[in-house]
Amino acid sequence: MAQAYSFPKDFWWGSAVSATQMEGAANEGGKGKNIWDYWYEIEPNRFFEEVGPSETSDFYHRYKDDIALMKSIGHNSFRFSISWSRLIPGGEGEVNKEAVAFYNNVIDELITNGIEPFVNLFHFDMPFELQEKGGWENREVVELYAKYAATCYDLFGDRVKKWFTFNEPIVPVEGGYLYDFHYPNIVDARRAFQVAYHTVLAHALAVAAFRTRSIEDGKIGIILNLTPSYPRSDHQGDQKAAAIADLFFNRSFLDPVVLGSFPKELVALLDEYGQLPTYEKEDVALINAQRIDLLGVNYYQPRRVKAKEYLPNPASPFMPEWFFDHYDMPGRKMNHYRGWEIYEKGIYDIMVNLKDNYGNIESFVSENGMGVQNEERFMENGQIQDEYRIEFIKGHLKWLHQAIQEGCNVRGYHLWTFMDNWSWTNAYKNRYGFISVDVQTQKRTLKKSAEWIKGVSQQNGF
Repeated sequence: MAQAYSFPKDFWWGSAVSATQMEGAANEGGKGKNIWDYWYEIEPNRFFEEVGPSETSDFYHRYKDDIALMKSIGHNSFRFSISWSRLIPGGEGEVNKEAVAFYNNVIDELITNGIEPFVNLFHFDMPFELQEKGGWENREVVELYAKYAATCYDLFGDRVKKWFTFNEPIVPVEGGYLYDFHYPNIVDARRAFQVAYHTVLAHALAVAAFRTRSIEDGKIGIILNLTPSYPRSDHQGDQKAAAIADLFFNRSFLDPVVLGSFPKELVALLDEYGQLPTYEKEDVALINAQRIDLLGVNYYQPRRVKAKEYLPNPASPFMPEWFFDHYDMPGRKMNHYRGWEIYEKGIYDIMVNLKDNYGNIESFVSENGMGVQNEERFMENGQIQDEYRIEFIKGHLKWLHQAIQEGCNVRGYHLWTFMDNWSWTNAYKNRYGFISVDVQTQKRTLKKSAEWIKGVSQQNGF
């Protein structure tokens, strides 16, 4: 039977994970402390069922078996992150030999199994000592990150060809400095924008370091969570609200990394409200010169907005929400466990925007997925029948296929995530994996979606 949806030759089928969320061994192998280890120590109550990052899914000890499982379900690519605090405890100084051995082993094992390693350098996990120095507010930390990136290229660049500077760099800005859902739990927009600006600068320096090395066939990129902002209506107030939401949450990172400069409208807006970060003149040329080769796109849900119902309280902290209200569209399809809307067409809209406004940059879906609570309810004959996840993936792949048919430069699809993992303050509340993990025993079991994705990968379509 012919495939209804066939994907381009050599399409990347796989999944994505991060170090803190799946390695475990938080206090082993010479690893230093990161902000998650520290925050859990001081406020365990802020984590679901008080489950912290020390064990997680124990990939540190089980990577060989896990990579064999990846191969068995058709992965040809896999994105993971290197833990800065494991590789260079404290964030500066000596490289940890045990960490080098671990990451070498993981990379070699992936390649042996025909799975291409995609390596991300930073996934929300600032070394604790550097956070104490101010984290991304401090330019010294920016320089140390560039050194860390260069160290990674030198250690692993002989085998790793796909590199990413950051995953969802806006999330530490939002969580740590605006909305109080990540450490250091600061609510201060001025500091938030400084963090965002320095993250873009750190990215540019890491790209510059990559360019000075001759990594054959190497590509450098970044992974952004792009969330289309849909206005409630055609009314100009709603339209303007959506444009401003887009400036804050999408274009703030997308424009500098792909086009080489920050959106003029965003700069003007921050200037008007006295919120501009400090910067050095030479940064502008650096950011302009260091553009990416490859863009990872994380997409989970749309953002729906409308014009403000009421004027913001002038005595309240400055927020992006001074310019729009969130809008709950009647009748939207929901993942009720996560409280997120499911809107498959969003993936198409993102890719068409990249084609039309960002030079049709080479891209791939680097995360997309569905977290569901108490999945054991769907157990039959020892297997979780996660038909809802298969439907979710199918729906997004159909729209991705449409984008490719229309000439969008899309190279792959990675699910979040390979196996159930620890989700920050949500811990193990919602499960996302192709593979089920029993947190007590660490036993891995294939869900129905794992068998389904194997067929998709083998046939390059469905």
